[in-house]
Amino acid sequence: MSKPPLALSSPMSSLAGIRAPDVKRLEKLGIFTAYDLLLFLPHALDAFGAVGGISGLTPGQPGAMVGVVVSAQARRTPRQGMRLTEAVVEDADGGALKAVWFNQPHLARRFPAGTRLALAGVVAASRFASGLEMRNPRWEVLAATSLMGRASPDFPGHIGSVMPRYRLTAGLTQRKVAALVEQVLPLADQMSETLPPAVRQRRGLISIGDAIRLGHRPSSELDFEMARRRVLFAELFELQVAFLVARRTLAAEEATPIPYRQDVIDAFKLGLKFELTNAQRRAIWQVFLDIQEAVPANRLLNGDVGSGKTVVAAAAMAMAHAAGLQSVMMAPTEILARQHLSSLRMSLEGTFPDLKVDLLVGGLPAAERRRVAMATASGHSAVVVGTHALIEDSIEFARLGLAVVDEQHRFGTRQREMLRRKGHGRPHFMAMTATPIPRSMVLAMYGEMAVSILDEMPAGRKRIATRVLGPEERSQAYQVVREQVAMGRQAFVICPLIEESDTVEFRAATVEYERLRTEVFPDLRLALVHGRVKDKERVMRDFSLGNSDILVATAVVEVGVDIPNASVMMIEGAERFGLAQLHQFRGRVGRGSHPSYCLLLSDEPDSADLDRLQFMVDIDDGFKLAEKDLELRGAGQLIGARQHGVTDSAMEALRNPALLNEARQEAEAVLDGDRLPQALLEAVDRRLAATSIS
Repeated sequence: MSKPPLALSSPMSSLAGIRAPDVKRLEKLGIFTAYDLLLFLPHALDAFGAVGGISGLTPGQPGAMVGVVVSAQARRTPRQGMRLTEAVVEDADGGALKAVWFNQPHLARRFPAGTRLALAGVVAASRFASGLEMRNPRWEVLAATSLMGRASPDFPGHIGSVMPRYRLTAGLTQRKVAALVEQVLPLADQMSETLPPAVRQRRGLISIGDAIRLGHRPSSELDFEMARRRVLFAELFELQVAFLVARRTLAAEEATPIPYRQDVIDAFKLGLKFELTNAQRRAIWQVFLDIQEAVPANRLLNGDVGSGKTVVAAAAMAMAHAAGLQSVMMAPTEILARQHLSSLRMSLEGTFPDLKVDLLVGGLPAAERRRVAMATASGHSAVVVGTHALIEDSIEFARLGLAVVDEQHRFGTRQREMLRRKGHGRPHFMAMTATPIPRSMVLAMYGEMAVSILDEMPAGRKRIATRVLGPEERSQAYQVVREQVAMGRQAFVICPLIEESDTVEFRAATVEYERLRTEVFPDLRLALVHGRVKDKERVMRDFSLGNSDILVATAVVEVGVDIPNASVMMIEGAERFGLAQLHQFRGRVGRGSHPSYCLLLSDEPDSADLDRLQFMVDIDDGFKLAEKDLELRGAGQLIGARQHGVTDSAMEALRNPALLNEARQEAEAVLDGDRLPQALLEAVDRRLAATSIS
């Protein structure tokens, strides 16, 4: 039975030659359908020059050539055990070049002797012999033919002078993505225009069909720039329209005003036992101005780990309680909810004797769960902290006035909306995130929210000593761990993957756990946690209670873990993570009074990796590191970006503030003018469903 013809809505699994692992990898990039793949434009062009012979190649420069494989073999390096595929290729004039691919042993079978091959990449002088070398070049197998005559420079179908470069994830290659794009490219003309004709005319933008074709298959840099500008403008335009629609919808709803009382804030500050930072004072005042209005507040608190976001939320909760209203705070994990419970009780209950803070999580005993539910419904609980248990149908609030969500990108739009609907009327809303976000990105990710930036750390916070260690320095990292555990401290070991991968051989959590447990630290207590562990909360709780010395983990410990006794964060394959994510890991230690350490281990360091990781040594400020990540890796790599329905390419457009301003101006003009085009309405609905907007 033949497959149905491809359509824009066709899932990636319906494409010819695609395997299930590749479908999963594409989903990591936000690609689920043919429509998504068409909009997944390359982020850059590689210019290799005309395809020719080896004599025309220059070390240190990009180049392209055609030749015949003389030999190809896969081997492991003796020192680090890396898999290499090496092929010797000769051209028609007798020139020879070595091509080297990392972690792709199957290519040795793909290129038997006599294979005619086109290669494109950066040329280098060979490291071990005279001659030239290309590392991880693009390749294309060509039809067999005699090399007696000089080959035409343009006969390869894909290798050429200008080649698009896509953002990838582990296991995907440029060649694989380009082949999939080739299948869906004929659908470009079926894509609907979301930009009104007048907008396209004013801004000099080409049609969406032309933009998709030229973006994926440009013949020049001008083609590529025209295509990207068209697609990026449309994405920013759709977002800005969605934000404006959300703001106007919110402005039409009503909330109970929470009046400002000086006696409440004076008592709150007196009970804190520490001085607020200027950033906290500024954010608290901004929140107070919001919640005095009858229009529901909608504010984001963006601050680094330890910047004091919970204190800002507590001040608002104290003011809500003085007005006879309840507050709720929802966190993504039970551990984080319990941490907030402890913090809020310390800052509120001692100062306001009639203010009761309760906890509601799935793991509560049935009797305690019933008690909290009754106290919440009766209004006896002034503040309730919890997890998803808060949004169950059985939970009701007497008079909910303020809803706070921590790490809101970890909740879906529906979950956040269910929490907001727990009030009789619309409660004021605050979101908190410990992921420092560059200010330009905030405009796209949270354009419907007012934003408070907590860019100042409380006095007295200790600096975390950070080091970058190569393969030969691994024993030094183990020594630091041993010394700290001997002093009664604990350590994290972070691995990039859960299990070993044939394509990317960075240390996997399961394998590393067994190796550390049996070979390196057989006398210590180790625990393992990752996304597939069923009882993650129990493992984390045991670690927090000191029942294990070392926790081997994946990125599940990135946020929401506060263990003051942990003093070492050791990160395997550090080059695999962005600076913003490494900074989040580092923030898991340094929470107690003792010195703490962050050890960045790199198995395959090159100069670019080491230069990038050095920023972690030199910079403590999460916002500065996020700006560096934006500059070096692209905005889509920053934590939380894709959860807000914003693609990598749209994030990249934020480097061009003029384009964002143009999109915002056109969005305002369209909303104030005629009826919106149907395609734009559908696009806005998708944005509203995918982003933080409700």
